[in-house]
Amino acid sequence: MITVIPAADRLHWANEWLTSRQSFPGTGNYDLFGNAHGVLVMHNDDVVDPGEGLDAHHHQNMEILTWVLDGAVTHKDSVGNVETLGIGTLGRMSAGTGITHSEANAAKRSGRQSLRVIQMWVAPHQDELPPEQSAHDFADALATGRPVVVASGRPEHAGTAAAPINNRYATLHIARPIDAVTLPGAPYGHLFLARGSATVRVDGEQHVLAQGDAMRLTDSGELTVTPVDDDAQPEVLYWEMHAGFDLVRS
Repeated sequence: MITVIPAADRLHWANEWLTSRQSFPGTGNYDLFGNAHGVLVMHNDDVVDPGEGLDAHHHQNMEILTWVLDGAVTHKDSVGNVETLGIGTLGRMSAGTGITHSEANAAKRSGRQSLRVIQMWVAPHQDELPPEQSAHDFADALATGRPVVVASGRPEHAGTAAAPINNRYATLHIARPIDAVTLPGAPYGHLFLARGSATVRVDGEQHVLAQGDAMRLTDSGELTVTPVDDDAQPEVLYWEMHAGFDLVRS
């Protein structure tokens, strides 16, 4: 099954300083796990005004990944981490038994640089683990144009440059393709086009995606992603998931 969700149809929420477009309901009253696809329970495209951000708040038993597209985000947490993540950097937070953190646009209120991040939540395969935070820079690796495994809990990626997550069924690939690239099929997949436009071929179907479009896949074969415009290099985030939420949490 292949479902394309155009950018205009993704859930939208905004306040005075934040604009959020979401693959799954992530604000207000929502069923976090009832709306999951595979093990992915949140996938937000957030734009934050200079000097603004979320004050200290608490998380528990969730794998939280933040991918920086524009600007820089400053992260502070109760474990003692204070760091600023720039473009091409992945922030990985395993909330485990509990962690309190804040995140904000590193630019001052007097500045003009908006922060744009993709924040993703994945259900862990085990609760009550020690909380952890780490940052991983993939800017150089992505310059090749080939897909990069940036986060994974699958055994075959242990010991690699990928940020480790506590879900043995999930892998996050990111690519800035210069020409056609191939991404693996899986029982569950979620592809998001963060920039540019691209053609996606999968299971005999062809879809042209533009910035902000998402694709939800079930039991799909390999995906071939090809840039449409030579002057606008796309940026693709793809979750490869080998279990559904029910199996992980059983």
